[in-house]
Amino acid sequence: MVKFSKELEAQLIPEWKDAFVNYRQLKKYIKIIKLKRVFNNQSQPPKETFGRSIFDSLRFIINKLYNSNNNNMQDIIQVKRKRTEESEEVYETELAQLFAEEDEVQGFFAKLDGELNKVNHFYKKQESEFVERGETLKKQLNILLELKQLLTNRRRKNPSLKPSNSGIFPHSPSQPSNYSESVGNSEVSEMDEVISTLERNGLSFMNSSMRLKTKKGKPQMAIRIDIPATTPTAATSMVWEDLVNSPMIAGCGGEIINKRKIQCAEKMIRSAFVELYKALGLLKTYSSLNMVAFTKILKKFDKVSCQKASTNYLKEVKRSHFISSDKVVRLMDEVECTFTKHFTNNDRKRAMKFLRPQQPKSSQMVTFLVGLSTGCSVSLCCVYVILTHLCGIFSPTSDPAYIDSVYPVSSMFVLLSLHLFMYGCNLYMWKSTRINHNFIFEFSPSSALKHRDAFLMCTTLMTTVFGAMVMHLLLRAAGFSPGQVDAIPGILFLFLVGLLICPFDIFYRPTRFCFIRVIRNIVCSPFYKVLLVDFFMADQLTSQIPLLRHLETTGCHIFAKVFKSHHPEACHSGRLYVEITYLISFLPYWWRALQCARRWFDDGDVNHLANMGKYVSAMVAAGARVTYSRQDNHLWFAIVFITSGVATVYQLYWDFVKDWGFFNPNSKNPWLRDHLILKNKSIYYMSIALNVVLRMAWVETIIHLKVGPVQTRLLDILLASLEVIRRGHWNFYRLENEHLNNVGHFRAVKAVPLPFRDIDSDN
Repeated sequence: MVKFSKELEAQLIPEWKDAFVNYRQLKKYIKIIKLKRVFNNQSQPPKETFGRSIFDSLRFIINKLYNSNNNNMQDIIQVKRKRTEESEEVYETELAQLFAEEDEVQGFFAKLDGELNKVNHFYKKQESEFVERGETLKKQLNILLELKQLLTNRRRKNPSLKPSNSGIFPHSPSQPSNYSESVGNSEVSEMDEVISTLERNGLSFMNSSMRLKTKKGKPQMAIRIDIPATTPTAATSMVWEDLVNSPMIAGCGGEIINKRKIQCAEKMIRSAFVELYKALGLLKTYSSLNMVAFTKILKKFDKVSCQKASTNYLKEVKRSHFISSDKVVRLMDEVECTFTKHFTNNDRKRAMKFLRPQQPKSSQMVTFLVGLSTGCSVSLCCVYVILTHLCGIFSPTSDPAYIDSVYPVSSMFVLLSLHLFMYGCNLYMWKSTRINHNFIFEFSPSSALKHRDAFLMCTTLMTTVFGAMVMHLLLRAAGFSPGQVDAIPGILFLFLVGLLICPFDIFYRPTRFCFIRVIRNIVCSPFYKVLLVDFFMADQLTSQIPLLRHLETTGCHIFAKVFKSHHPEACHSGRLYVEITYLISFLPYWWRALQCARRWFDDGDVNHLANMGKYVSAMVAAGARVTYSRQDNHLWFAIVFITSGVATVYQLYWDFVKDWGFFNPNSKNPWLRDHLILKNKSIYYMSIALNVVLRMAWVETIIHLKVGPVQTRLLDILLASLEVIRRGHWNFYRLENEHLNNVGHFRAVKAVPLPFRDIDSDN
């Protein structure tokens, strides 16, 4: 049977962990009371007995009945409600009966009162926030419905309008010059209709005017929507950015409200309702789990103290706000009805798929396939090693053409598989330590990868790669021409690229499309708003520069052999190859630096500029190392040593202080932070040392060990693999720190932007 403390630990909301009842601490108080009671009983001298009487049993029953009736008549404890100076209700317990362990019992109830007050305060705060958010969403929905009705009426009055250009106040560039004059009065009346419609939703138009000015000097329209100050502060002044300073543009088919904008607003409000329902569900779970915790701990106290104190205290707990309030339940029912009516056409089953998405069940088939593909990949790897030994591929006298054609593709997929394996380990550790990575990355729990899925992708990819390499070697040994056989790595590469962009719902399509979308956001930096998943993936790319170089070489070989555009040797020593090598060494750091610039532009936080400096220093160091690999002299050695040393110190500082949150001088854990998820502190110290060692792997690139070409390739892939391992190791602590920041701010649901925004935020 699972202990309730572990059950509570497994079911509580991780981001609200500090707001839950501290069940373990209360159990310690009860254990102290129990030990004190045992000590008192042992210290009492034994009573002298002179034999047993026939009336002892009857006397015992009478005393027990009397004591039980007496205990029922008098209150052992008295729980009082008091008001603080901030008009906040708190609970204080006074002992109405003396206990042998009075100090310990008083301390227990003082701690219990503190926990009850903490739970009540947190519940009231979250409840008021969610109720206020619900009122804001209702107001936004009413405005949306009114605007949709206006759009429908407009289309009914003008059935000749095209659906793609249908809107309120459309202007067609194909109309004659006197068209605007003929419809001027109608636009003014329709504008009045919009104003009156929105005023019915509590909006007042202050200092609004018809300012329509075209090239011919005609007035333009601009609307500012102000909500009265009597509404909640979160919605005191709202603006729809498409209605503010976005007037109709004459001669360009412009319009204030069209179908596309309405659909976009509807999607935003629908997402906000889903998040609100999720938040209410979490608060309901919070209430029920805390009630069970109070019940369990009071029963334990009754058992240890041999008293019945739980009855009176539980009555007060049930009267407290987090149990007696029904605002959350009523708001959940209201959200369900509203969502079903307006977003799913009264289809409750479909609405519940949005509001209560079913969690996918873990399939044992995935585990079986992981084991099967792992066995296949290991077997094929052994076969490949034996074949290469028999064919003398890695001997000094072997033809280097095989290495040049196979090494880039195989190395690329080996590094990718290793990264997938490390990501699978990250997913497993995040799940084991209850780090809510799906919430941090804003992934949908129904389609997000599990650790078994990541392992399956890794082992399947390695099985495919080793199978292709074995086939390539067998065909080469069978006497097929190198031109035909060397096409196998290229075919493998094109096949996997085609699988990545395949539009059919096979092989984790949501994950593949999410990956493509994130890569698009990274490549197009800084034009897209930077989310955590975007810069997290960009950080992964900075550790995969060798993979990008192999990707360049593979593409170069494919173009050289298929399209005959250039000689394959140019893929390793040509001028274009050197220039692309510089570009690839810079690009991941350049993208990441642009993301930091965009975040500074959005947030105004100077730390983002400091972070950008880290990637600029890494970019300079990477360029210096590429140059030194081609110009081996003392000057470039000194430049590489200085630039790489500065970049490494910069990166280590940012890893430990900013990304991991370590080296807090005021922390209760020396050299670490106050809150740690892993119980063994030595793991953190070893991780610090390991990160330092792996960050220094660049030293090997300036030593220039004198080894053969095959050994050089193997050494390069080893160093690249160590960097991927370091990145996987870094990922865990980076997300642990992010999770603890969410816990510190009690962030359990994401804030969805609304189509009607606060005017003050724009200023």
